[in-house]
Amino acid sequence: MRLLVTRPQPGAGDTARRLAALGHDAIVDPMLRVAQTHAPLPTGDFTAIAFTSVNGVKALAAHAEKTRVRHLPAFTVGSRTAQAARAAGFADVTDCAGDVTALGLALKALPPGSRVLHAAGAERAGDLEGDLAPAGISLALAVLYRTLPADQLAPETITALKSGAVAAALHYSARTVESLLEATARGDVTGPFLALRQLCLSHAVAAPLRALGATTEVSQTPDEDALLTLL
Repeated sequence: MRLLVTRPQPGAGDTARRLAALGHDAIVDPMLRVAQTHAPLPTGDFTAIAFTSVNGVKALAAHAEKTRVRHLPAFTVGSRTAQAARAAGFADVTDCAGDVTALGLALKALPPGSRVLHAAGAERAGDLEGDLAPAGISLALAVLYRTLPADQLAPETITALKSGAVAAALHYSARTVESLLEATARGDVTGPFLALRQLCLSHAVAAPLRALGATTEVSQTPDEDALLTLL
């Protein structure tokens, strides 16, 4: 099966390699580009770090103040983020194996008065700060990266969509889907794109596609392993 992968790099390349191992072909055309902000970390001490994405891990690992926080316990939203945190040198990593809600539940086990550094992007899902406040835990937000939308689809992607050479598309975030829909409109391929199998990480990711009448399939849990079982 030939699939369209539009998530940002380096995740898109990782997904393409996984698809190849499963016997599938991937067209990789990222619709978002990750740019690090290099913003300073909040002042003061932290009890732990919260990672809600691999990009947050990479941005903190490349940060000038990384040695200040690398010894802290890290809590991650899922297994891929946990693997990235361990690879970046964080020794005490808790994989919350879920979404931001699951991450918040794990962080609530910290003592009241704890202060958690959130290595985050400019666009965030959920309300982690609000979830932790009733437990007496504060969140120190560090916006370390932002995602910028692509201007257009690659010519190869447009050709493949027009010729019917793509069977399905994998979707990991609502923002990527929104950028992709804008690009398909500019490329005059919205019709053939919406006719594809739309495989989505969550119902929130699927929402912009459903609004345009596309039929979507949603993974049972919000992780790539579950998403790929839809194939």
